[in-house]
Amino acid sequence: MALEIRDAAAIAAMRRAGAAAAATLAEVGARLRPGVATATIDAWVRAATARQGGRPSQLGHHGFPAAVCTSVNEVVCHGIPRADVVLREGDIVNVDVTTELDGYHGDTSATFAIGEPSPQCAALVEATRRALAAGIAAVRAGARLGDLGAAIEASAAADGFGVVEQFCGHGIGRRMHESPQVCHTGRAGTGLRLRAGMTFTIEPMLTIGRPPLRVDEDGWTVRTADGSPSAQFEHTVLVLAGGCEILTQPPAPVQRPSLPER
Repeated sequence: MALEIRDAAAIAAMRRAGAAAAATLAEVGARLRPGVATATIDAWVRAATARQGGRPSQLGHHGFPAAVCTSVNEVVCHGIPRADVVLREGDIVNVDVTTELDGYHGDTSATFAIGEPSPQCAALVEATRRALAAGIAAVRAGARLGDLGAAIEASAAADGFGVVEQFCGHGIGRRMHESPQVCHTGRAGTGLRLRAGMTFTIEPMLTIGRPPLRVDEDGWTVRTADGSPSAQFEHTVLVLAGGCEILTQPPAPVQRPSLPER
């Protein structure tokens, strides 16, 4: 698959798709609480995506049966929403939203704590957030893909967690998955040299240690073999000369005017 450099029109379209995905994720994330079934999350994503004028990119992709991936606790990725999987106090859940709008895709995910997570899960979630930030900070024209992987791996190691190597980020544009493959481990100074106008996702998944993974009989749901928790965060980015632009930045919270004192 050829590597594409986006022109101004494509970049504008990707900004719109990224903003739509980010708005959907923010809306759904704000509604999560104990007692919500992951099938309900799927319904929320479908409705929110429609309000944004988009289409859930994941629905039907290679046969995937849902509009969103919902990965709870030990599920690393590709969790299928189900009516009998209900969020409980202390759970962590990754919600992975991809929106197609006007022929382009925006892809983003975040891991949310349901109520009060265990100290270990809270640390894992924050370490994963930092690992994504470290990868994003390494993106600029002239850098290499290995720089991103090395930065993510170093950040995770400093926090005492492992990085899942079996699943990677990817180019994104008119197709949800394009070149290049973006690994979350690597050696600095190696790999493809980045060019301004490239767009791809960075989506590290961190685990307690480096447990083996297994896939459920549904062919999609990936879990840690030992049942230990996993977390993931993801953004779609645009490479710029001096850094990058996050195309799936969450919308700013609405500022409510303060009431006058009586």
